[in-house]
Amino acid sequence: MSVEPGRLLPLLTSHRSGRSPVTCEYRCGNACAHPAPNESDNEYFGDVVRNVLSRRGALRAGAVMTAAAAGFAALSGTAAATPTVPPALAGRGQPGKPGRPVPGTDFDPVAPNSADAVIIPDGYEQEVVIRWGDPVLPGAPRFDFNKQTAAGQAKQFGYNCDFVGLIPQDGSGWRNLLVVNHEYTTETDMFPAGTYDPNNPTEEQVKIAWAAHGLSVVQAVRDPRGGLKVVPSRYSRRITMDTEFEVRGPAAGSDYLKTSADPTGRKVFGTQNNCAGGVTPWGTVLSGEENFNQYFANAGTVTDPVAAARLRRYGLSGAASTRKWERFDKRWDVAQEPNEVHRFGWVVEIDPHDPNSKPIKHTALGRFKHEAANIKITKDNRVAVYSGDDERFDYIYKFVSKGKYKKGTSAHARRHNSALLDDGTLYVAKFTGNSPASEIDGTGKLPSDGEFDGYGEWIPLASGDKSFVDGFTAEEVYIFTRLAADKVGATKMDRPEDIEANPVNGRVYAALTNNSDRGAAGKAAADEANPRNGNRNGHVLEWEEDRGDAASTKFSWRLLLVCGDPATADTYFGGFPKDQVSPISCPDNVAFDPYGNLWVSTDGNALGSNDGLFSVPVDGPNRGQVKQFLTVPIGAETCGPVVTEDLVLVAVQHPGEGAGAANPESHWPDGGSANPRPSVVAVWKKGRRGAGKIGVR
Repeated sequence: MSVEPGRLLPLLTSHRSGRSPVTCEYRCGNACAHPAPNESDNEYFGDVVRNVLSRRGALRAGAVMTAAAAGFAALSGTAAATPTVPPALAGRGQPGKPGRPVPGTDFDPVAPNSADAVIIPDGYEQEVVIRWGDPVLPGAPRFDFNKQTAAGQAKQFGYNCDFVGLIPQDGSGWRNLLVVNHEYTTETDMFPAGTYDPNNPTEEQVKIAWAAHGLSVVQAVRDPRGGLKVVPSRYSRRITMDTEFEVRGPAAGSDYLKTSADPTGRKVFGTQNNCAGGVTPWGTVLSGEENFNQYFANAGTVTDPVAAARLRRYGLSGAASTRKWERFDKRWDVAQEPNEVHRFGWVVEIDPHDPNSKPIKHTALGRFKHEAANIKITKDNRVAVYSGDDERFDYIYKFVSKGKYKKGTSAHARRHNSALLDDGTLYVAKFTGNSPASEIDGTGKLPSDGEFDGYGEWIPLASGDKSFVDGFTAEEVYIFTRLAADKVGATKMDRPEDIEANPVNGRVYAALTNNSDRGAAGKAAADEANPRNGNRNGHVLEWEEDRGDAASTKFSWRLLLVCGDPATADTYFGGFPKDQVSPISCPDNVAFDPYGNLWVSTDGNALGSNDGLFSVPVDGPNRGQVKQFLTVPIGAETCGPVVTEDLVLVAVQHPGEGAGAANPESHWPDGGSANPRPSVVAVWKKGRRGAGKIGVR
């Protein structure tokens, strides 16, 4: 159905976010309806603070507040400032006194809406770059919703696009490689009404879904008008469930990875549930395998208590899977192939410059529900990789390589730098707050020092063949990373998703989407890093490594945003006036423009309107000024995003999902009575390319 802009849709279900129940089922196996897999009793943040205060009985609240005010300064070497001016911003303008619009954010914000369209600011244009079913490889058939085949889909753009990577091939930015993840399939929306039975899918339908997963690589050139056009190219590539991957790193060849089809434990076919990702400095793409657990059947038949506990910690349970893949390949049946599940949940690396290269699964980065993997170069020229585990009460991780980075994007540099990800140290984060525990009451009320902030440490888990976790071998740390992190007392977070370092100020930003179970009976209560019980709207975390070095094991942190309706008391926008910001809910992906502004895309807006993309200055007097740049159609999630000086790209995932193929709720992007198709969209300022920078008047 078509909905007029400005009229808000009610929440579709009683689910804990704005998602439809079908999205919850097919995207993550309805994770929020099941108990959180983290049942560990490791010390969480509130306990840490209480214990610290107990041990320091003479510590006055005023001293704690002074430490909070000095938090960022102490680790960065900057002089301490008063609590009203965060130390990292000293000399850059005072929050709460807005200045001129920040370059990159000078546009009129889009109002919340429920339109079945991509809504952009006045003065901008848009076009669809590529959509589900569009040709990628030579010989791809023209997309026909009613006549799909597995052979055709293997040559076409896959389903449910998520991460978007734009890799320039020349200095002008005219010619680029476009790399896109295809996170998951929603078979009830993919096939014509009456042709798909969820309880009895056909083999061809299952094989179409296999081909619709993975990644697409295409070449894209700038349109003289300002947009982006896909062109036939020797770089074009589809990666599907039939693509062979090489397993590398310290766990490669482990007995836990060996199957009847691969007795070496070094070869896996396919990648699935690929969520956010990152472009490496050497020009490859890292992609995180996220909700892989839902694809595997019959975990409930496992009787060995150790194996069963490991499966539960990764969210596996029950009998048949939603998609019934196990009927057509035994590797999806845990009872028949108990180790196949261990071969998913990794960071994978794709080299888009070489269409004949074999993709890699990097075991040194640990196995969990990876939400992206983004890189920052350390001061001594090593590689640090940040990644979040997208689950309620799970953790934030960092990997630091042993070897040093070699500049460049040549074939030699790509091989050298890729190998860096196979040898280094894997860490998990523990956060400590500066405020007395009594001031963190779960309501989202700011503590008396005016910020949610504190210190943290990176706890080592393993390095090479050495484990730092009692009772775990190194290979067990890499393969059962969640359990190792439980053992060392990492801080339970509210669904840590995309994490990325700001190329301008050097700080690191993480989207924590939501956690309605925070503070529930038997669950971890609010803490300063996750300050709201029943956290429906999520928050954005910012931290600075000690001395600005990504190799450090210490950091200082604070919350940039506590998301939600600005009119409510439990929200915070970096100190910026709340009556001058756009509402934002459920941050998911983060990106940066050339000016260092943070851009946040959302997933599951709990405020009753469509998801969108938002700009946020992170320094100066406009720090925290959230402005909505665009919204996506009914039922869709905003993914991707790429923000250059004169172009914005977003992936519009699962438009209209949940209504079914017979009466789709969305007809975007083709309009009329067409079924919706997940697509990548380009937005640019009106006028020829070069005449209009994004957000600059």
